[in-house]
Amino acid sequence: MLRTVKPKTARAKRALEKRAPKAVENPKKALFLRGTSCSQITQDALGDLYALRQVHAKRFQKKNAIHPFEDSSSLAFFSEKNDCSLLLFGSSNKKRPHTITFARTFDYKMLDMLELCLDGESFRSISQFKTNKVPVGTRPLMVFAGTAFESPVPNGFTMAKSMLIDFFRGETSDKIDVEGLRFVVVVTADEPTGTENSDDPASKPVIRLRIYTIHTKRSGQKLPRVELEEHGPRIDFRIGRIQEPDEAMLKEAMRKAKTNEERTKKNISTDIMGDKLGRIHMGKLDLSQLQTRKMKGLKRERDVASDDEAETLVDEAPKRKRKADI
Repeated sequence: MLRTVKPKTARAKRALEKRAPKAVENPKKALFLRGTSCSQITQDALGDLYALRQVHAKRFQKKNAIHPFEDSSSLAFFSEKNDCSLLLFGSSNKKRPHTITFARTFDYKMLDMLELCLDGESFRSISQFKTNKVPVGTRPLMVFAGTAFESPVPNGFTMAKSMLIDFFRGETSDKIDVEGLRFVVVVTADEPTGTENSDDPASKPVIRLRIYTIHTKRSGQKLPRVELEEHGPRIDFRIGRIQEPDEAMLKEAMRKAKTNEERTKKNISTDIMGDKLGRIHMGKLDLSQLQTRKMKGLKRERDVASDDEAETLVDEAPKRKRKADI
């Protein structure tokens, strides 16, 4: 690990502030490495992926004696040295030919790794497609087709989906210009058969990576006619070895920073006049036991007594008149 020292100059201080944690993180940088033995197909695939991520990527051409699943300390060192949280390592041997290992780090420590085994026969590089190339730094649309990517249980396919999204994500923005959508990344997966062998990648379903450029043409209507043209590269791969993330480290990596933004409160809203409205949820009320306000003038005893007095007065009045006549 690199030792941490206090910056002595303003330039070093600014460099450390760029690496410090932020509420809105910078785009992830990808580092491309190769092992001591790396086939030409793997090198071409790394070169094509690097061309799509050229703005936020670094590529090393020298060979590195690294075995990620045996000892990942070298990858963690390169991650901290180059400030890259996403690494792609290409290697090739007799047992696992044409492999690319995707690795992610958190706090410059290895988080998870996924090995993808390429199919050398179906591979086609970008140079084999005679189309207009997309501008550097353009963000793509992404489409994932296949039930394997929607599994509720984390597995190799869900990890591959997360890795590819992190790789092609780019900068985060609130608004997107439709004219800037120049290409689309389509990832499809075959349906699992249930007879896969975890030690044999050839028995696992194939994941197909296709990249198309988007062309909009006149259609005579309000919406244009959209056509797709394959851009390359064309890669078919199968999932190999997997190193799942540690639960405590994954929880820490997914934690969101507290910001000064006001949190939305439940059942409280504001109308168009700016008045605050609240909603209260109450249970069913029993109106038979409702306690009302008591008034002395509305008591039943006083009503009965007043009626009796009225009747006696009516009876006494005619008796007095008879005495006067006599």
